[in-house]
Amino acid sequence: MNVHEQFAEDLALYALGILQGEERVALERHLEECASCHRELEQLRGDMALLALSTAGPTPPRRARQRLMDAVAVESRAHRVSARRWWWAAVPWVVAAALALAAVVFWRQGDRQARRIAELQSESAQQQDQLQRAREIVETLTATDAMRVTLVAAKTPPQPQGKAIYVRDRSSLIFLASNMPALPTQKAYELWLIPPKGAPVPAGVFKPDARGGATVINPPLPTRVEAKAFAITVEPEQGSLSPTMPIVMMGAGE
Repeated sequence: MNVHEQFAEDLALYALGILQGEERVALERHLEECASCHRELEQLRGDMALLALSTAGPTPPRRARQRLMDAVAVESRAHRVSARRWWWAAVPWVVAAALALAAVVFWRQGDRQARRIAELQSESAQQQDQLQRAREIVETLTATDAMRVTLVAAKTPPQPQGKAIYVRDRSSLIFLASNMPALPTQKAYELWLIPPKGAPVPAGVFKPDARGGATVINPPLPTRVEAKAFAITVEPEQGSLSPTMPIVMMGAGE
């Protein structure tokens, strides 16, 4: 008996997962070096899977059943008796394992589809949100009842300037600034809504870009608060609850 024939006797038991002890260790070491036995093992496993699935599906190829039975037949008499007992005891386990594997495959496919559907729903929701924001901006810019306020600073070229467009009924505010000076570290500009009576209302914190431009779009504001003017101060990055003097820009309603 050559080396391959010696290990071939144990391949069927190993494929079933019932080869134990030193024989299992020796076979696994041999499989690491022998491509022929490794291919034979994969074929036996494939044949077993077809045989197991035949209990719930179509009949497996005749050659698959014959290959598996031939592999078991080469065992010694003592091993043959033991293998037969193990085989009949292992059939339910093999079937259950095959069905479990099929269930896992279907579950993974369903899970991937569910994740993709969730991603598409999230993308759709984001697009709807962006579209709604765009509509709100257009409505504010084109509103006939909008209050339009121009804010200016000291006449030092280039002159900083801001434009506030405010619709009280919708509490909607859009502010555009240009030529704003750069700020020290940890500082930011804060826009204030000045009502006819009462304290100024925070209306957004912003920092200008490299060209001095800045935008504030629909900051959180009280409902239907009337505006007399708008002003800008320099505040900490997180903003303030009340203006820090001096006011660097201010403008009243047109």
